[in-house]
Amino acid sequence: MITALRLATRLLFKPLLSTWVPLAIQRQGSKAAGLLSRVPPGTQSSRLDLNGVPMLRLQPPAAQADRAVLFLHGGAYVLGGAASHAGLAGQLGRAAGAVAYLPEYRLAPEHPYPAALDDALAAYRRLLQQYQPDRIAIAGDSAGGNLTLAAAIAIRDAGLPLPAALALISPWTDLSLSGASIRQRARRDPMLQASWIEAGARLYAGSLPLDDPRISPLFAVLHGLPPLMIHVGSEEILYSDAERLAQRAADAGVAASLHCYDGMWHDFQLNAGLLAQADASIAELGEFMRRHLAA
Repeated sequence: MITALRLATRLLFKPLLSTWVPLAIQRQGSKAAGLLSRVPPGTQSSRLDLNGVPMLRLQPPAAQADRAVLFLHGGAYVLGGAASHAGLAGQLGRAAGAVAYLPEYRLAPEHPYPAALDDALAAYRRLLQQYQPDRIAIAGDSAGGNLTLAAAIAIRDAGLPLPAALALISPWTDLSLSGASIRQRARRDPMLQASWIEAGARLYAGSLPLDDPRISPLFAVLHGLPPLMIHVGSEEILYSDAERLAQRAADAGVAASLHCYDGMWHDFQLNAGLLAQADASIAELGEFMRRHLAA
């Protein structure tokens, strides 16, 4: 199964995520890719609006009604949403024993920075009206990992109550692409091309430099953030983003852990239900969130 999924990723998704493919086609393709991501059986889903942000609410079986996971999806800030990430959001919610909320934040290039961050903060502020902050976790994959970290920093700086924990999957924390793995693992990564994520970075950043801490939160001041757990695959070009974040967070006194899955690629957790390593990663991230939500 690992070999088949890796090959399918390399042959189908890597060519799709390319600068020469029109963005409209990429967006449709990402929706189709969501068919490989399975929502847990018995999950109740509904559409709602949180402070003007369209949202998918996913309540897996046995989820505790007083606990929430705000899940911020990936897609290089230019694609992705409920169609592509409902399965992953639901799987994380089930693992955490919580209700999952997946906001459809605004995308670039139509809506560059700070639109996505503003939407994430609006959703979090709305959840604070329904949940205690120590019963909320924020999670995200890829660009959603960037947004998770950026949102936590903005929440801290605004003096809002912090969430209980942060869970980051293959986080893209350095949009300037200065990490060594961008070059060293380019051939090994079966999903991402540096040219594609660089294009997404420039569309999202607008007039801001790509190493601006508001765009690349790896370079932000990280003290005072909630405990965070980072999962990454050994084969992905964003490996250095995860590794450096774990080190910088620890240096800032943040409780941070990093788990690298050998032989795995970017966002392999999207294959939960098909891939044992994806199930194991989600179970570990869920237990991490569950532990902090119950503290």
